[in-house]
Amino acid sequence: MSAETSGRAPAPRSPGHPAAPEFGHGMVVGKFYPPHAGHHALIAAAAARCAEVTVVVAPSRRESIPLPLRLDWLREAHADTPWVRFVGRYDDHPVDYADPAVWDAHCAVFREAVGPGPVDAVFSSEAYGAELARRFDAVPVSVDPDRRTVPVSGTAVRADPARHWRWLSAPVRAWFVRRVVVVGAESTGTTTMAAALAAHYGTSWVPEYGRELTAHKLARLRERTPTATVFDVTWDRDDFRAVVRAQQAAEDAAARTSGPLLVCDTDARATAVWEERYLGSTSEQVRAAARRPALYLLTDHRGVPFTDDGLRDGEHLREWMTERFRAELAGCGVPVVELTGSPAERLARAVRACDDLLAAGWSLADPIAAPDLH
Repeated sequence: MSAETSGRAPAPRSPGHPAAPEFGHGMVVGKFYPPHAGHHALIAAAAARCAEVTVVVAPSRRESIPLPLRLDWLREAHADTPWVRFVGRYDDHPVDYADPAVWDAHCAVFREAVGPGPVDAVFSSEAYGAELARRFDAVPVSVDPDRRTVPVSGTAVRADPARHWRWLSAPVRAWFVRRVVVVGAESTGTTTMAAALAAHYGTSWVPEYGRELTAHKLARLRERTPTATVFDVTWDRDDFRAVVRAQQAAEDAAARTSGPLLVCDTDARATAVWEERYLGSTSEQVRAAARRPALYLLTDHRGVPFTDDGLRDGEHLREWMTERFRAELAGCGVPVVELTGSPAERLARAVRACDDLLAAGWSLADPIAAPDLH
C-alpha cells in the first residue's frame, strides 16, 4: 500500500528518501532502554523501505532513563531521515505474550501513539513482531532477529555498558560516562594526573580552562605592559562564570566521544574555591553550577615541589587551598579519594579508585518483564 492510498498525507521528499517505497507507513515499537546500534539498524531498515515511519518509544515509568531523553537521542541519531517520526508513550501494562487482553492493552497504547490511518508494515527484531503486525493488519518485517549483524541488546547494554560501548551513540555515551574530577592546589599535579589516568584507560581528559584564560589575560596585558607578570592579572565575577561555562561545555563535548571513564582537570566546585581565593567569596551562580561527578581525586600539596611556570602565583596558599578543597568536597555527596605520596603511588591509588568505580557498574531499574513460566 502506498502513502497515497493509506489515508495519510504523503511524506515530504528529502535526500535519501526511498524513490519507490515498498510500504507507505511503517511502524517500529520498542523501549530503547537504551538506544543502541541494533535499534538504529532496525529504524534505518524501515526508513529505507517506507514512505514514512513511526517509531513508538514505549517504556514503563519504573525504568531509569527518562523517556524525553530517549526521544532526543533517537531524533539526533536519525536526523538525516526526517520521514521517520518518534513518538513517546509510557506503557505500564504487564508483559504476557500469551494473554490476549494484555496484547490489547499494549496495542491500544501503540495505536494512540501512531494516530489514525493504517500501518502497512511492522519492523521488528523480536519474536513478538509477527503478532504485533497481525494485530495492526500489517506485513511483518523481521530485521536481524538473531543479532548477527549487530550483536547487542538492551539487556546486554544495561548489564555492562562499558563492554558494549562501541554500540552506543554519542549522546547515550555522554549519559552513561563516569566523570572523574581531579582537583587540587597549584602545582600539585592535577594536570599530570588527569593526563596519566586518561592514558592508562585509553580515554579522554578535559584540560583546565581557567589556566587557558589566565594565559590569555596575561598575553593581553603584556600587549600594553610588556613587563607584566601573572601577579598583575585581575579577575572579576564574570571571569569565573565564564570559566564554569567553558569548562562544562568542554566536558560535555568530550563525554560524547570518551570511553566509559572521562577525566576532568577541575570543575565548578573547584572554580568556586578559586573564586574565593581571588575575590574573597564565591558567587551564587558559580556555586549553583556544581554537578555531581562519579568521583573526586584530591591531589595533596605535601611532598610536591612548587614549580613556577609563569602562570602560578599561589605557592604560599597551597596548604590553605588543600584544606578548602577538602572542606568543599566533604559535604558534596560524591566519593573523594586523596592522593598522597610519590607520583607512582598517587597514580596507583587513583587507578584503584577508578577501577572500583567501573567495577561497581551502572544501576538501572529492570523493565517490566514477561512472567517466567519454567
